[in-house]
Amino acid sequence: MFFLGIGTSTPASRYTKAECLDAFRNSEWFERLDARAHLVARTVLQRDNGIEARRLAVDSLADVFCIDPDTLSQRFLDHAPALATEAAARALARAGCLAQDIDAVVVSTCTGYVCPGLTGHVAERLGLRPDVLAFDLVGQGCAAALPNLQLGASLLKSGACERVLSVCVEVSSAAMYLDNDPGVLISACLFGDGAGAAVLSRTPGAAGRQVEWKDSASLLEPSRRDALKFEQRAGMLRNILTREVPALAADYAEQVLDTVLHRAGLGRQVISAWIMHAGGRDVLRALERRLELAPTDLRYSAAMLREYGNLSSAFVYFVLQAALQDRAPGGWWWLSSFGAGFSCHGALLEVQAA
Repeated sequence: MFFLGIGTSTPASRYTKAECLDAFRNSEWFERLDARAHLVARTVLQRDNGIEARRLAVDSLADVFCIDPDTLSQRFLDHAPALATEAAARALARAGCLAQDIDAVVVSTCTGYVCPGLTGHVAERLGLRPDVLAFDLVGQGCAAALPNLQLGASLLKSGACERVLSVCVEVSSAAMYLDNDPGVLISACLFGDGAGAAVLSRTPGAAGRQVEWKDSASLLEPSRRDALKFEQRAGMLRNILTREVPALAADYAEQVLDTVLHRAGLGRQVISAWIMHAGGRDVLRALERRLELAPTDLRYSAAMLREYGNLSSAFVYFVLQAALQDRAPGGWWWLSSFGAGFSCHGALLEVQAA
């Protein structure tokens, strides 16, 4: 499988963590939460948490604190189709493909629900063929990009398709929830809105760097599902984020990496670019330690986290795009995501020299 084009999209509104803290202090929620909650929010948004800004699908930060099921559901419907379509259109343009060239579309999300699914919205807005195969994937959290791409690889390998459109879109501001739980509060300070997309093909493109998917592996441990998950509360999504996530992510990332490298007969030292889901600053540090990486090895993940926050499933598309735009050295690249499940996935890419 080959990546012909990558596209990303975010809302226009950019908010710094200082602006988010000011908005929280001026909201009715500040009075509703206790002193410990104030301390948690202040600590996360004032210290160097690895995030400087986020893009959110709201006209003002005051809107973020309008938290009720109808408002959040409408926010998802208003923005998820548009973000997904914009990222997909950019991927098609970079691939030099027309919408009619796409044989299957796979869309992943975890921050909202619509039925019929987002594939129908994307197909309609892009003008995909009526006979396009459409797959809506939900419930895989921040890890979803890799399962999405794995499905694309399977469709291409089977011969059912020549080109597949892969899309991950998250409107985290449509999954806003606040209470006095530290994990809930930290989640509210980490996540941003955005979409990523890729055009996948059985054959390489005629132009641009050749990026080939060589192998992948996954690790799913349902007994650890409570470490990181959404639950339903009062008709809204409430994110459960525990302190064990950084260590779990690093442990599982190492296992998946070693599995694929062993099959390929390669060592870690051959990886020339690391395309990793960040989660947050503490996750990046845990990955660094466990995989024995230099801080510069995760520079693309750190840069995307700093500017956009945690974009959940869309994040790794931004990191891959950043590495390609920076003309990172060719050779073996490692692409990996983790998330709800608890799950972790990774793929070995072979990338042509710039």
